[in-house]
Amino acid sequence: MYRFSRAIYLETRDLIAGENTPEGAEGRRRVLLACEATMERLAKDSRYFADPAKSLFADIRYYYPIGEQQRVHHVVSTYVTAALSFLEQEQERAVTEGAMLRCRAQTRKGKACQRTPLPESHFCPSHQHLASIVA
Repeated sequence: MYRFSRAIYLETRDLIAGENTPEGAEGRRRVLLACEATMERLAKDSRYFADPAKSLFADIRYYYPIGEQQRVHHVVSTYVTAALSFLEQEQERAVTEGAMLRCRAQTRKGKACQRTPLPESHFCPSHQHLASIVA
């Protein structure tokens, strides 16, 4: 996720007001921290993060001149959209792989078996006898 925050920072750092001043350096540091914090929150809690692009832009817009804010907003919204798409793909992949990496049997208590299945099988060693029934 940090590749998205770094991309936002790298595309907009030269636009920050006060290029060679201590205020400019502090602005660049705060912009980078805001980008990283937003991406970290997206990774951990994307379901309850209503509008991450709007939130990030609201946090960093004060460090850019008025004339550059539209460009900064476009960069932020583009990369946040890409990050959301990436997260969605990763969640789908995790669900698909997670289903394939667990035994398909149930324990005596009725819970799903948590063990890893044998290669070329859908069942763990303890439930391998079920492979002939299901096949």
